[in-house]
Amino acid sequence: MDSTPSPSSSSPFELVSSALGRYIPRGGATAAGGPVEAQGDRATGRRMPDNGAAGRQDQILGAINVDGDLRITRCNLDAPVFAGLNAVTGSPIVDLLPPRDVPTVTRRLRQVLETGEAHVARIQRLRRDDGSELVVSLSILPAAAPQEGLTVSVIAMARRLHLYAAETAIGTSLDIGETAQSLAESLLAWGDVAAIDLDFAVWTGEGVSERAHGRIRLRRAALVPDRAWPEGYVTPGDDLPSDASRLLSQAVQRDDAPQAIVIPDRESVERVLGSPLVMRALVPGDRSAGVACIPLVLDSVPPVVLGVAEVWRRADRPFRDSELFELQELVARTAHHVDLARQHQREHTQVLALQRRLLPRTGGDTVEIASIYQPATPDSAGVGGDWVNSFPLPDGRTALVVGDVVGHGLGAAATMGQLSMEARALLSAGLAPDEVLEHLDETVSLLDDAESGLAAGYSALGSTCCIALYDPVSHRVALSSAGHLPPILVSPDGHAGPLAVRPHPGLGAEFALREPFDVHTFDAPPGSLLALYTDGLVEDPALSIDEGIGRLADAVSAVHPWDALQQAARRVVAALAPVRQRDDVTLLLARMIGYRKEDTATWRLPARYDAPARARAQVVALLRQWHTREDTLNNVSLLVGELVTNAVRFATGPITVRLIRSGHGLLCEVGDTGNGRPRLSRRDLLDEGGRGLHIVHRLSKRWGVRWTDSGKVVWAEVAR
Repeated sequence: MDSTPSPSSSSPFELVSSALGRYIPRGGATAAGGPVEAQGDRATGRRMPDNGAAGRQDQILGAINVDGDLRITRCNLDAPVFAGLNAVTGSPIVDLLPPRDVPTVTRRLRQVLETGEAHVARIQRLRRDDGSELVVSLSILPAAAPQEGLTVSVIAMARRLHLYAAETAIGTSLDIGETAQSLAESLLAWGDVAAIDLDFAVWTGEGVSERAHGRIRLRRAALVPDRAWPEGYVTPGDDLPSDASRLLSQAVQRDDAPQAIVIPDRESVERVLGSPLVMRALVPGDRSAGVACIPLVLDSVPPVVLGVAEVWRRADRPFRDSELFELQELVARTAHHVDLARQHQREHTQVLALQRRLLPRTGGDTVEIASIYQPATPDSAGVGGDWVNSFPLPDGRTALVVGDVVGHGLGAAATMGQLSMEARALLSAGLAPDEVLEHLDETVSLLDDAESGLAAGYSALGSTCCIALYDPVSHRVALSSAGHLPPILVSPDGHAGPLAVRPHPGLGAEFALREPFDVHTFDAPPGSLLALYTDGLVEDPALSIDEGIGRLADAVSAVHPWDALQQAARRVVAALAPVRQRDDVTLLLARMIGYRKEDTATWRLPARYDAPARARAQVVALLRQWHTREDTLNNVSLLVGELVTNAVRFATGPITVRLIRSGHGLLCEVGDTGNGRPRLSRRDLLDEGGRGLHIVHRLSKRWGVRWTDSGKVVWAEVAR
């Protein structure tokens, strides 16, 4: 039988096989399996033609033919480099793959079957019988006739090509765990087991230095292959025993110079490691006798060791000098990727700490608050600028704020922190939501200024923000939005939907696009639920933004009044947020409670000379009904009289007096139509002007002013 297929054959399998220069049994491998070379010898009773031992050692090309069910019909994985690949006729080709790659490769195979278009040069790993893996370049070629199935050509990766492919793969993630895992998988081409142990400071993203003294602490960052390991063996996420950390560190930093070492056999390993505890922690099994330890060195002056890469081999496969050089070259090429991932981890941790620092702590007595913040997945561009906050204002109202700063990383975090603190300060000073957004709009414009703004080319233009102020007495909410998605309101009867907030450009828009910020006012009776969020929660490539908001409304409407709000918020986010987030996800739920009617009282008085006396009389009568202490009653009566006197003197129109009883004290409010701001001056107490504010200042825990459309409200809080 001719060992070379006809040149006129149109079968891709025959064409690939002809390039092998080897005999291919027409019936494929026998049912017993095994290497094709051995099967061929027994079938023909003669030795097959050979290109020489050297040619077989250098051969890196193989071919597999599969049918429409993706089962092997013929194969030629005869070269020594493919030893251990159990390609049995009739078995699924996916049996050659690591389990994690089966779905992807199966999809590619079926795609070529359906379309007839070849899939060329995919870097792939094939699984040997002993659990080790072989890196190959895998191409899927359609047959000339559909019934002939597919031909899968396999090219074992040459060392130089493998080095290039490994470096490219390792640099694709900014997550330090995934970076270490990619490096370990690449190192597996030189051994049976590969592990990456990183300095704990590198693992956590802290700064590293050339410190020569001090205790070294290593943590296992990656380990391949994935299998059941013996008890006591260090797996990813575990800290190495202190003796093991010390031994590895001393081994690779001998004479204060980082260098690779090889321990060739098990006897030498036992002699070096010594302790049975260290042996159990570091030696992966009886079959792995020798190890190469290569330091991950940051190229600096002096060099800094980030960790140690370990490659373990069986005793019958000692490391050659050329292989050790290749291992050192690969680790040297990729150590900077580990350091980049460390820096990203550090930045990620810092920004995340700032994000969580801004999360609401409590909602107060009049509103129940729950918030969820989920940062983007670690391999994305970095933590974004989403922020959410809620806090009680001194005048008894509650502020709910959510924003989304453009960009990721420290630049976005710095802007986020500045806008969040500025918004809180302005709201606490009594400004309305639209006035606060005007100030934030100006701040974003200033931060973008080329001369006085942020450096490094970062721009926050287009950031969004939504501010809601809840009045627990009137049960109304005043809301303003700058380019943010509309909040969801769930009424006590369960009806849910987005608020009809008029669209507005984001913060820092061009002057020609700027418009006055609207204030949207709506009722929020006790039991209402308000949801504020950022776009990461509702954006889905498969849905329109309106559909995403509708899904959120449905999820929030399912929250029952008796549900624990924090748990309900987690359920909503779990139902809507994608598994791998490319953007931060933020949700704030606010359940309105408000004050009971019997805890508040409001009076309207004409701005006449007798208004202070009438106000004092009504306040005293109410406080006696509330069984208020006599000293508190007298203080509140005097304080209200002074505030009303000030309103009569400097304002026109009716005066509104409101008294609120809370768990912490009594809140007194006096509203008028004046626009002057009361200020506490350093005048003598005998001076007539300003003496009333000194009395208010002495009697109250705190006091302040907030502005309204018709004038102002001066408020003061008194301890009960």
